[in-house]
Amino acid sequence: MPTATTPSKTGTSTPRLSEYAKSFTFPSGIVRTVWPRVEAKGLELGLGFDWWQSQLGTVCLGYGADGKYVATVGGIGMSIPRQVGKTYFVLAMLVVLCILYPGLQVVWTAHHLSTSTKTFTSLRGICRRKKVAPHIAALRAANGEQQAVFRNGSRIMFGSRKMGFGRGFDEIDVEVFDEGQILDTKSLEDMVAATNQARHEHGALLLFMGTPPRSSDPSEAFRQRRDEAHAGEADDAIWLEIAADPDSDPNDEDQWAVMNPSYPLRTPRESLLRLRKNLKDDDSWNREGRGIWDPKNDSVVIDEASWGLIADPGSMAIERLTLAIDVPPDRSVAAVALAGRRADGLWHVELDEQRKGVDWVIPWVAQVAEQNRLHAVVVDELAGLTEKRRDRNYLIGTDIEVTLAAAEGRDMAIACAKFFDAVMDRSVRHTDQPQSNVALSVARKRPIRAGGWAWNRKDGASDITPIVAETLALWGAQNDNVKRPTRRRTSSRTAVIL
Repeated sequence: MPTATTPSKTGTSTPRLSEYAKSFTFPSGIVRTVWPRVEAKGLELGLGFDWWQSQLGTVCLGYGADGKYVATVGGIGMSIPRQVGKTYFVLAMLVVLCILYPGLQVVWTAHHLSTSTKTFTSLRGICRRKKVAPHIAALRAANGEQQAVFRNGSRIMFGSRKMGFGRGFDEIDVEVFDEGQILDTKSLEDMVAATNQARHEHGALLLFMGTPPRSSDPSEAFRQRRDEAHAGEADDAIWLEIAADPDSDPNDEDQWAVMNPSYPLRTPRESLLRLRKNLKDDDSWNREGRGIWDPKNDSVVIDEASWGLIADPGSMAIERLTLAIDVPPDRSVAAVALAGRRADGLWHVELDEQRKGVDWVIPWVAQVAEQNRLHAVVVDELAGLTEKRRDRNYLIGTDIEVTLAAAEGRDMAIACAKFFDAVMDRSVRHTDQPQSNVALSVARKRPIRAGGWAWNRKDGASDITPIVAETLALWGAQNDNVKRPTRRRTSSRTAVIL
């Protein structure tokens, strides 16, 4: 990719966005665009746009011979680093569109409430500008939701997806998915329906904007858009990706003009130095500051399609109920999984509980053991949750005898092999839990001394405890040579796993 140049005020050195960006794909068939009207009105209101924003806007608001936006079906995806100006671009464009098109309805969602609140604060600043303010009827903020109401009936509404905002709306013309890197397909499905009855003359628009996701982020929707664009399969969508060169030194300031088209005219050196100081970790800086995606790792052990074929949200085990506990070396979190056999003879696995820290695990498992007739409780021998008494292993401070699984031993190798085989021959079902799905996506193999392999984390930020616990639970449920936990209290009622 060519080194970026900073456009002069005369525009003589303005590069083409398609040459500047790491990736810029968009549908063919644009015959006209609303952008010149937006840009002219923006200048009248004191809302200017930089060269790259103008070129992007031209495509985003381009429509075909049928009068509909060329990206009204597939949407607009933007993977752009922080401090570039993507939020201002979208906010200013929407403000102008709301003024030009009376009654335009816009929903802006972010994963975190703090992000949507911060963006609303930015919008409030725009709306209070001298030439914009006469168009605004009200700026409202209450109960974690904010909105700007225009005198012509247009509205921009803000809220957090994490808190359920955005579901249940109808007749929405534009939806913005901020923090697009934290957006799973289910959340997207719940919200996209709001645009089915859009009344805007050029059709609805969906905008997905964010930075490259972490491996642990539920980012299926964002990743899918990028993969389709790179594969040339996004005929009805726009994808813009701006980033530094992946092989460059994280501290190379020559890359700043490559990864940030607003540098140094709109984004001064001090802003990027400040961002770098706050993103001291190279991984975070590469993703959020430099826009670099992690290399696609095709060494996943169980692919998403195979895992999806055995999903059954209504699955339930009725016999050979087995719990397994997994704790990572840093003891930051613990996971307890349940496995057993279903009424139809298939096996069942699910994440039963996951919390930060480890202090909760023993009391929680003890309570479950009191209320259920368990086949076994399996614990990784390195978890530090057991004690030996009379040559038997118990959970510390309890009478619950456990079966230990050696992390580097034969048991772990057999457990991982059996789990893999059960998924591939479809003899097991899972309940399609997000925590387990994410854990599987970042789980890799590592060879162990006993032969075979065990689960390994893709990187230091990955949490694979749900999938490790499910693997051990299935191994215990299928194993007749396990220790049967002592049941300290019986109940006449049918027990239910908590």
